[in-house]
Amino acid sequence: MLRQQDVGYRIVVRRIVGIREGRPLFSDALGDLVELTETHLTMTTARGRLRIPLTEVHRAKRVPPTRRPTAAAVVALELAADEAWPAPVRGRLGDWLLRSADGWSGRANSALPVGDPDRPLPAAVDAVEHWYAQRGRPALVNTPLPLAAPVAAELDARGWTARPPVLVQTAELAPGPPWTAPAGQRDRPPVELTGTPSDDWLAVATDRKGGLPPAARHVLTAVDQVRFAHGYADGTLVAIGRGTITGSGRWLGLSLIEVLPSARRQGLAGQVIRAFADWARASRATHAFLQVEQHNAAAVNLYRQFGFTTHHTYLTRVAPALGG
Repeated sequence: MLRQQDVGYRIVVRRIVGIREGRPLFSDALGDLVELTETHLTMTTARGRLRIPLTEVHRAKRVPPTRRPTAAAVVALELAADEAWPAPVRGRLGDWLLRSADGWSGRANSALPVGDPDRPLPAAVDAVEHWYAQRGRPALVNTPLPLAAPVAAELDARGWTARPPVLVQTAELAPGPPWTAPAGQRDRPPVELTGTPSDDWLAVATDRKGGLPPAARHVLTAVDQVRFAHGYADGTLVAIGRGTITGSGRWLGLSLIEVLPSARRQGLAGQVIRAFADWARASRATHAFLQVEQHNAAAVNLYRQFGFTTHHTYLTRVAPALGG
C-alpha cells in the first residue's frame, strides 16, 4: 500500500468500480500521486485529476517514471541549484563540492558528490569528514539518486543516517495556463519583486527558518539574478518567496515560498509563483526547479498544479556522531 513517502511519484492504482454477478469489477489508473490522506488518495492522470476513496483501492504501488533523466541532466540541475543557494565557505574535492554556512540549511552545509572526486571513493569520504571536522561542523553529504548510488552505498557501510527524502522538481515555463492567473485573482494587488529583501520579508523568513545568521544572508543574496517576492493584504506582508536565475540563464529556482497562516487558501502562493515566472520568462529562462520534502503533501500538491514533476530525488546523509 502507498505511504506518504510516495507523494510526488508515479503510481498505478487498481480500484474497485462495481460488482457484477457477485464479483468485483476493476479499473486501473496511472499517474502522479499528489495527496494521500487517511481516507483518499489524489492523483493526476492523462485524463485529469482523480480522487479515489481508499475503500475502493484494491492495490496501489509506485512505478518507475516514464523516462529517467540522464546523469548529465542531473549534474547540470544540481549545479544550477548550488549556484542558486551559494554557501559562503566552499571547497573542492576533484569535482565534488564542499559547502559550509554556519549550519544554516542542509543544502548549504553539505558536500555535493557529483563528478570525479579525484581519488578512490573511501578516501573521498574520509576527506569530506576531515574537511567538516576542521570547521567544527557535522559532515553532511547530499546524494542525488540514483546518480550517487555508489556514494550512498559507501555511506551505508559507514553507518551514516539519512534525513527525509527531498524531491527535485521541474516544470517548463510555457506561456498560458497554469502560469496565468485565474480570472478571479486578476484584480488582486500585484506581488512586488525586489532585488533585496525588506526587513518584513526577513522577519517572515526568520520565523520559518528559525533564525537568519550572517551566513544565511549570504546564501539568500549572493546570486547575480535574485528577486524577493512581497505579497501584501491590507498593508501587511502576508506572502514571501525567493527566485533566482542560474544555470546559464535557463533555470528559475523557487525557494522560501511562504504564506502566513491567516492568509492561506486564498491563492497567494500561486500569485507569488506566477510573479517569479513572469520575471524569469522576461529574462529568457525556460524552465523552473524547486526542492521540496517528499512528505510535504500540501506543497507537492501546490507545485503539481503548475506542472512540476519529480526530476530526481536526494537524501541528505549525516555522519555518525564521534564516539557514537
